[in-house]
Amino acid sequence: MSDIPRLPGLRLADADQLVQIALSVGAERGFPPLAVAVVDVTGEVVVLRRADGGMPMTSRIAVAKARTALLSLQPSGQIALPGAIVDGIQHLFGGDFIPFAGGVLVADDGTVLGAAGASGAHALEDEEAVRTAVERWAEHRRHSSRCIRPNST
Repeated sequence: MSDIPRLPGLRLADADQLVQIALSVGAERGFPPLAVAVVDVTGEVVVLRRADGGMPMTSRIAVAKARTALLSLQPSGQIALPGAIVDGIQHLFGGDFIPFAGGVLVADDGTVLGAAGASGAHALEDEEAVRTAVERWAEHRRHSSRCIRPNST
């Protein structure tokens, strides 16, 4: 066992599940091919996948939307700032700040674990895919924790 500390937050399996659900939601609802990214609490990419036929630029946009949600601690589409302020923030974060729908926080009991972002469809569809993925993931997580029972000895 390693003595290297681990940041709290999402595990790879969680990020994989979030991305898979979001891609499935997009396909089920007939959205254009999506790119979906999940970032950890530091904003670093844990998982990034682009559906077959998706535009190459959507990968970077999905990451930027996830990072935007994380940086602002709110969905990326709810940011209402004047253009000059957005430009300044984009400069500070190397372009990884996109105040358009498609990035949402991933949280558990009020604690931010990371964020998910999507790109490739209309911005509201991007957000619908990742928001639905986070909701389904959280429900699965709640259900799984209820099913775990302590050993009775």
